[in-house]
Amino acid sequence: MLLVLGAFAVVPLLLPWLVAHIGARAFYVAAILPLAAFVQAVVFTPRVMAGDIPFESYAWIPPLGIDLSMRMDTLSWLMTLVVTGVGALVMIYCRWYFRGKTENLGQFAAVLLAFAGAMYGLVLTDDLVVLVMFWEVTSVLSYLLIGYYNKRAASRRAALQALLVTTLGGLVMLIGVVLLVVDAGTSSISTILAEAPTGPIVDAALVLILVGALSKSAIFPFHFWLPGAMAAPTPVSAYLHAAAMVKAGIYLIARLAPIFAIAPTWRPIVVGLGVFTMLLGGFQALRETDLKRVLAFGTVSQLGMLTVVLGYGTADVALAGLALLLSHALFKSALFLIVGVIDRQLSTRDLTELSGVGRQAPVMATFSIIAVASMVGIIPTVGFVAKEGVLTALLHEAEGGAVWGIVALVGIALGSVLTAAYGIRFIWGAFWTKRIPTPTPRTAGALRGASGRVGPPTGDRMPETEWPDPPIGFLAAPVVLSGLTVVAGVFAPWLDKVFAPYAEQAPPSTPGVAAPEHPAHLALWHGLEPALWISLATIAVGAVVFWVSRAWRPAKRLLPFTAADVYNAALRGVARLSVVTTSFTQRGSLPVYVGTIFVVFVAAEATALLASQELRAQLDAFQTPMQLVVAPIMIAAGLVAIRARKRYTGVVLVSVTGLGMVLLFATSGAPDLAVTQILVETVTLVAFALVLRRIPSRLGEHNASVWPVARGVLGAAVGVTMALVALVATSARVEEPISDAFPRLAYEIGHGKNVVNVALVDLRGWDTMGELSVLILAATGVASLVFVTHRADTLSRFSPLPSGATRSRRPLVETSDGLQQRADERGSGRTAWLVGGQRVRPENRSIVLEVIVRILFHTIIIVSLYLLFAGHNLPGGGFAGGLVAGMALVMRYVAGGRFELGAAAPTDAGRLLGAGMTIAIACAIVPLFFGAPPLTSTFFEAELPVLGHVEFVTSTFFDVGVYLVVIGLVLDVLRSLGAEVDRQAQEAREGRPGEVGVS
Repeated sequence: MLLVLGAFAVVPLLLPWLVAHIGARAFYVAAILPLAAFVQAVVFTPRVMAGDIPFESYAWIPPLGIDLSMRMDTLSWLMTLVVTGVGALVMIYCRWYFRGKTENLGQFAAVLLAFAGAMYGLVLTDDLVVLVMFWEVTSVLSYLLIGYYNKRAASRRAALQALLVTTLGGLVMLIGVVLLVVDAGTSSISTILAEAPTGPIVDAALVLILVGALSKSAIFPFHFWLPGAMAAPTPVSAYLHAAAMVKAGIYLIARLAPIFAIAPTWRPIVVGLGVFTMLLGGFQALRETDLKRVLAFGTVSQLGMLTVVLGYGTADVALAGLALLLSHALFKSALFLIVGVIDRQLSTRDLTELSGVGRQAPVMATFSIIAVASMVGIIPTVGFVAKEGVLTALLHEAEGGAVWGIVALVGIALGSVLTAAYGIRFIWGAFWTKRIPTPTPRTAGALRGASGRVGPPTGDRMPETEWPDPPIGFLAAPVVLSGLTVVAGVFAPWLDKVFAPYAEQAPPSTPGVAAPEHPAHLALWHGLEPALWISLATIAVGAVVFWVSRAWRPAKRLLPFTAADVYNAALRGVARLSVVTTSFTQRGSLPVYVGTIFVVFVAAEATALLASQELRAQLDAFQTPMQLVVAPIMIAAGLVAIRARKRYTGVVLVSVTGLGMVLLFATSGAPDLAVTQILVETVTLVAFALVLRRIPSRLGEHNASVWPVARGVLGAAVGVTMALVALVATSARVEEPISDAFPRLAYEIGHGKNVVNVALVDLRGWDTMGELSVLILAATGVASLVFVTHRADTLSRFSPLPSGATRSRRPLVETSDGLQQRADERGSGRTAWLVGGQRVRPENRSIVLEVIVRILFHTIIIVSLYLLFAGHNLPGGGFAGGLVAGMALVMRYVAGGRFELGAAAPTDAGRLLGAGMTIAIACAIVPLFFGAPPLTSTFFEAELPVLGHVEFVTSTFFDVGVYLVVIGLVLDVLRSLGAEVDRQAQEAREGRPGEVGVS
């Protein structure tokens, strides 16, 4: 099972390539994986029936007790068959549904298969925390599937609505899961159910978990997202909204109900909301004219019924509930797929436009009637078996005086009436030959034109819709699914044996109600029992309701608002609140932001210091003589920076404090930190210099400083507070620090002598990966703010040489008026040491700088590579090496301008960032395939003939990722704050718009 789950994670990555080569036929290949999972579940059937539950586990996060565990009991077995079996048929159906279409088809196929894998993991996992993870993955993937037609506003809105509703419910559920796991002391679902914890915390947790389940399964008040999701392609509707995604909430309710249904908060929520949803969805289905929306609201109604039945929590109801779950997955997915065939062939789903399709497509009409018969509960389908079992079990509960049994029985009876009515309406609307309706006073004007009556006389038959026969393969999936409803009904006694272990987990009846004399069992015929007469009555009344509803045109709204209106109003309220909050807090003043942070810092830390009952401080005058020299210089630079009137002067003075730290690190036994610090200070100084080009040179030139006294007081308070915090924090330790063991751990675990570097890539690799993510976000944010509308780098696509210029000839140069002239005509004999220098304005060129950069660039790159590979045992590493390489790019840009930067690094910075992060992530993932924790490194050593003793640690690959990310960061800063600002400045001088990177 774990191997199949891994395949579901890998195979979708190959589908875009496969679709690009063979088109929609790639869905046949995609169907192989869910089909293999289906076969595996079938093979496990004897073990499941015998109680020998298949179980596989892999310790994922041992400190938290979270495992990738897969457990196939009866409920998981049934859900696995539904998810994989229907999934395979839907994949085959997609081959025909998307024939001739190629736009985003590879992405769609990959996401659909990945969704099947997420559902496979969700229904099989035995870890409640992992279940929540799969839960959220299905929400994200369903968002992508619903929004497949991303150019349509309706699809985008429906996808976002489904994502917000289900994700919000999932977050609430996460809180409940945490409460339940903490109270039970384990995240194992089987262990929690075996121990059956009780108490107020458990009751609260169950309510929160139910919120997530109800939102996922579109139960009121979360029901509105499901009809909106019909904007998705029909295969998505058939799979997600009939067989898989919406079943996730039902599955979770069914998983917990046998144990927790006796909780005081359970049945009022599950039965009450389930009954209301069943009636609401059934009533609305009678009002729709779109076949897909008829099925959508019918699905809402059926989900309400499943919630009531599987959430009731007694043995007989649970047994019938599994049959109902299987029945719904078969008949509803079949009906959705049939609607897809109609829509694909006729380009319409409006039942008022369809007439006589059943005469021309008898096979499709026949199997549609079979599917509807199972939905309504007509023998010999499995729907009849399930419906009779549900009514029998609830009738016993109601006769025993169970209040919620009475509510459930009455609700399901009324819901069954509506189910029969909209089921007949679907068959009539899709396949029957209709007549022109007799006009009413309200509709007469619409049927009559200016010159009299339009169309055939009212009461006559509508002309038959011309039906083009679809390919046989297109009908295969719905025919199989519909036919299985009859097969399952015939084999009801066998289903009874398979489902019995699940039902046995639940109590025989509600407390206070006598247990039935004979436990219920699934069979195609129980004789003339009361449940049969109730079922027949609901079908008969449903037929009458349908007949009446044909001429009934209800108002569009029964209430002044709907659940969708509440959702939209909530979104508008959040948007307005965010605008008000942003307007109040984001005043556009950096001093206000920084001042607010400092005030909060002083208030919080001073309170903590004053509230502490015991403060210890150990203060030495100095540790090294260098501190006596450097500290006064740093203090003086800070004081002078306060009085500086030019921005660049202030930046340089602030950098003095950073360079002072370099000396302190170097003389305190930390050369690695000293190297990194000086590189960071240099790159930061360059970035500041690039930014300062576009703002006034003097401080306060446009906006003078205000409240200087208050700023001084606040600054002094921050300094004093930070000094006290540092003094107290460094003296507060009472135990030996773990860092004392780092030198030994670095050598034993990381096989390196540079403690700093080994700690970054081995001992604290997760921290470094988080920092890489922050660097990438920072680089992306800066570039996005500067490029504004065109994020892609196009600078390197243009030649840095002017037209006709070569290294061997005297070049063309850019003059102050933007014209190109020959250098020798202007009396200059300078040749180009850097090709990009030929594009630099003459007054900005420096031949000395060009020569130095030309000579040193490659040497600096080699030094950076040396620091990269030597950093495991000597000062250096990926971060320092990347900064050195970045400084080489800075030199090229400063000497030769933006086109020289394009020649030095002819690639997009985003590719370097992405490649570096990919390598780092791979270093975390690859060890998992060898049974080791993430980021585990391996050590190799050998004696080579020429090189001698050679050692290699695989964490070097992680360092390479860091190296690439840092180079990408520096390059992104140079591209955005340097080259792009240069381009914008040139356009401003010349008074013309231009493309990114065009000189």
